[in-house]
Amino acid sequence: MRSFNPPGRATRSYGKPGHPVQRSRDSLHWSHFLRRTAAHFAGKCSRVSLALACFAIVAAVLTAAAAERPVRIVLLGDSLAAGFGLAAQDALPARLECALQAKGLAVTIENAGVSGDTPAGGLARLDWSVGEGTDAVILELGANDALRGADPKATRAALEAIISRLKQRRIAVLLTGMLAPRNFGPDYVQAFDAIYPELAAAHGLILYPCILEDVEGDRALNQADGIHPTAAGVDVMVKGMLPKVEELVGRVKAGK
Repeated sequence: MRSFNPPGRATRSYGKPGHPVQRSRDSLHWSHFLRRTAAHFAGKCSRVSLALACFAIVAAVLTAAAAERPVRIVLLGDSLAAGFGLAAQDALPARLECALQAKGLAVTIENAGVSGDTPAGGLARLDWSVGEGTDAVILELGANDALRGADPKATRAALEAIISRLKQRRIAVLLTGMLAPRNFGPDYVQAFDAIYPELAAAHGLILYPCILEDVEGDRALNQADGIHPTAAGVDVMVKGMLPKVEELVGRVKAGK
């Protein structure tokens, strides 16, 4: 029988190990295995990369959301905070909130003013007036004590108790001061006026020395009673207080 194998060449076989054709077939199988394995791991790496990318996006969104959460401030005070004789939108908390938002600050200010209130009254209602989630308090109390000639020691003690409890709750405080009527005599004036700067220094608070700065005594900025500011008077108060309230917001954001 005629052979088609050239002289000196081995006979083709598919069953004998070590034969050149068998080795070629083994190489094909091994190459195919490597390609499948590489594709498998490439797919896994791709899925891991996608998962990491998704995680990074979610983290960025959550971080941005936290950064944009408004700073919640409560203005704890008396009729000057409550907006006696004014429309709600003209009261100090509302006007102050608008001014801060106009400067690009994400802030809400809750009106916790009660007409006729005193530091002792503010202390009694502190827990329900300053709710959970409050970041900062603007403490505006003491004007009625001054008008009534109350004992400065009692005023100081009540204000300090409020401050201490807010600090325990890690709530930042801006203390707004009040000046005693000058006709009460130098001793009373000295004792009362010293309350606010001394408390601010002792507790590391931001101080706005007089809530009625540039408003008190100006008929054009006060209502007929000569005590409560008009809407225009509130705007003057806001302008004066604004840098201190911005500092308060900064403290909250810095975690102080």
